[in-house]
Amino acid sequence: MKEVMKELRKGLGLLTVCVIACCFFALPAFSQNNANSGNPGVDVGDGGFAMDTIYSVLPIRDSDKMYQIGVWRRIDLREKYNLPFYGTGGLKLDGIMMNIYDAVIDNSIEVFADEEFNERLSITDFQTKFLTAENGDSIFVKDLYYLDFREDFVFDKHRSEVRFDVKYIELVMPSPTNYDVGQKTIAFIRFRDFYNYFATQEHGQWMNFKNTSKNLSYSQAFDLRLFRSVVRKYTNPDNALLVDMVDSDDPNKDLQAYLKSVEFEYELLEWENNLWEW
Repeated sequence: MKEVMKELRKGLGLLTVCVIACCFFALPAFSQNNANSGNPGVDVGDGGFAMDTIYSVLPIRDSDKMYQIGVWRRIDLREKYNLPFYGTGGLKLDGIMMNIYDAVIDNSIEVFADEEFNERLSITDFQTKFLTAENGDSIFVKDLYYLDFREDFVFDKHRSEVRFDVKYIELVMPSPTNYDVGQKTIAFIRFRDFYNYFATQEHGQWMNFKNTSKNLSYSQAFDLRLFRSVVRKYTNPDNALLVDMVDSDDPNKDLQAYLKSVEFEYELLEWENNLWEW
């Protein structure tokens, strides 16, 4: 009987050693597969799920996107709610447009000629497009008062919440600034590049004029949606702007386009609200 007990204890000891060894060798592999990489070229998220890590700053797995629609928005920096982005003084030399310009000139942010980011702009070309109107005259930075951007309205089923996944920023010269010959696209910037560069207040500040101790970085201001914007376009078969969806004979095209944008915003709110009805 003693011999049998000895053999049994020996067998249990060997089994325990094997289990511990298996766990020890399996742990590094498990950790490696589940670690999130900070490399922007990696397109696989945790657990091997596809994830946009090139343009997006939000870690949303593609498989978690229950609903998604592209939305193109415009921030008018002259509006009262957006003045913290616009800057101070008459020339607005400490505002977001000038800070973006300085970042590009310092080669800290890449700029592109197209929204697919296939054609890079040289610093010289960017300077010319940024500072020169169609008639060759130089312009003031304060006259670049539109900040356009494209984002995806996403419902993340994993977190059960709506998320705004900004993809890029488009710098534009308004038609009145561009010698009244129409709006001009200056450049496109990947939002991830913008977000990482302006993550601290060192490179620019969203200014809290009521309490300057609570100024924020531009990245924080975007996270908190501290701006008022108007929808110019959303995903549609014709890839048309809202203003192009209005009857060309309508004497109030801009007003009708604005009303369409408000209607679209309410539709998104209604869609989200209906998710929680039982």
